[in-house]
Amino acid sequence: MDFGTWPHLLVVDVEGATPPDLVEVAAVPIAAGRPVPESACRTLVRPPRPITRFATRVHRITDQDVAGAPSWEEVAPAVHAHLRHTWIAAHNAGVDYNVLRRHLPGWKPAGVIDTLRLARATYPAAPRYTLDALLAYAAIPLTGVGGRRHRAGFDAHATALLLLDLARHYPSWDALTAAAVPPGLASPRHEEPTLW
Repeated sequence: MDFGTWPHLLVVDVEGATPPDLVEVAAVPIAAGRPVPESACRTLVRPPRPITRFATRVHRITDQDVAGAPSWEEVAPAVHAHLRHTWIAAHNAGVDYNVLRRHLPGWKPAGVIDTLRLARATYPAAPRYTLDALLAYAAIPLTGVGGRRHRAGFDAHATALLLLDLARHYPSWDALTAAAVPPGLASPRHEEPTLW
């Protein structure tokens, strides 16, 4: 795979409170075939309602953690500018894509890569397709990933590593996108007139 042929790509992850509230968003760029976490866009978000206990059990973000964080209205313009006209990738990308679309009216990424879909095509013998299971199956080391699982920055960085592992099984960007772009999440190459 020639990573020099890849368009600008950000691996994204969002964490929620009570739908539709967000409490964290992260976007990790990939450049020259490696994640660049030091250039990541990452922020906590103070939701308008208290974070549920169930949500806190998943991502361990509490109301105290976000008490001094900006509201979504304060960060939305910067997030929109960061994500505009770029490819995004995520694990089970439809979830992150739909959450971001609801929170960023008018946002149109250049295309969407789903590492879950790509993993199913690439590793048909994998026993499970959760992010954790795939990282273990592919023996992807996480020693350089900062933070902890189920936090947006960690999950976006780990997903970026998974994407790069999967990409080495494809000869070109076009071959990768043929396997990784979900139906209904059109890209310029896979255009469906009903979406954007």
